[in-house]
Amino acid sequence: MEYKDYYKILGVERKASKSEIKRSYRKLARKYHPDVSKETDADEKFKELGEAYEVLKDPEKREAYDQLGENWKSGQEGFKPPPDWQDNFDFSGGGYTQGSTHDYSSFFEDLFGGAHSGGFHTSGRTRSAQGFHATGENARVRVMIDLEDSINGSNRSFILKMPEVDSHGQIINKQRTLSVKIPKGIKEGQTIRLAKQGNPGIGDAPAGDLLLEVAFNEHKLYKIDGNDIYLNLPATPWEMALGAKIEVPTPMGKVGMKIPANSQQGRMLRLKGRGLAGKNPGDFFVVLQVSIPPSSDPKAKALYEQMKSELNYNPRSYLF
Repeated sequence: MEYKDYYKILGVERKASKSEIKRSYRKLARKYHPDVSKETDADEKFKELGEAYEVLKDPEKREAYDQLGENWKSGQEGFKPPPDWQDNFDFSGGGYTQGSTHDYSSFFEDLFGGAHSGGFHTSGRTRSAQGFHATGENARVRVMIDLEDSINGSNRSFILKMPEVDSHGQIINKQRTLSVKIPKGIKEGQTIRLAKQGNPGIGDAPAGDLLLEVAFNEHKLYKIDGNDIYLNLPATPWEMALGAKIEVPTPMGKVGMKIPANSQQGRMLRLKGRGLAGKNPGDFFVVLQVSIPPSSDPKAKALYEQMKSELNYNPRSYLF
């Protein structure tokens, strides 16, 4: 017969713990489940995984399997177990839990389904997908919110296409409208978890969770960086040169601010704690942008001419 390496089939080391074997089986069984897998050999893979797990999950069967010897390789033809090797083991206690032994290979039949097959449930039913249960995978979707949703907290509705299992057991994409509470102070890249709203489970198992990854819509005034909010604020040349008291629009309302005298283009002024809320609230930064009156205005042009002749100012003098 052809030897089957059950450890290789499940993708685990020979010294793997019972929990590691179970975890690997569940992951691979979900991948190759005939109801959800697009792999051409999914059904065969699924049966092979069930066979390997049936042996390695049971301490008695695993011990017997491990004692077959180490002088063979996976896929080797002509493998024969040691004579009367089964006599040292009692397989009648655990029972066959996944289905009929006829679903499994001749290797399994010859080792575990022969003289001791009475210990298995051999009702003749075929092992089907209905005998396997696995919680659905978590799904991750990116959703766009406004800055004000994070500033104030809000309730939003999102229309998403999500997988569901129809009455025939097939997975289809169906449009769903979800009402979601946006927590105050949530930042871009953070997620909102909706329990059991993700990919459907297999069998009677529950669906996975839906993770909504938050991103901000572009704002007409503000830029967001982490917890901080930035505003490019126009200022006149005389406000920059002489200093001024002005009002600044923030997402929380107008705030008074002083522009220091002799401020230059790009100077950054901070309003502490006026950014996104949270354990460590962000700050609000005002970036000054010089805005000059157009020279098409006669008065402005006359003043520019006067400044040119009287100030003798060269902003590039330090370059030479």
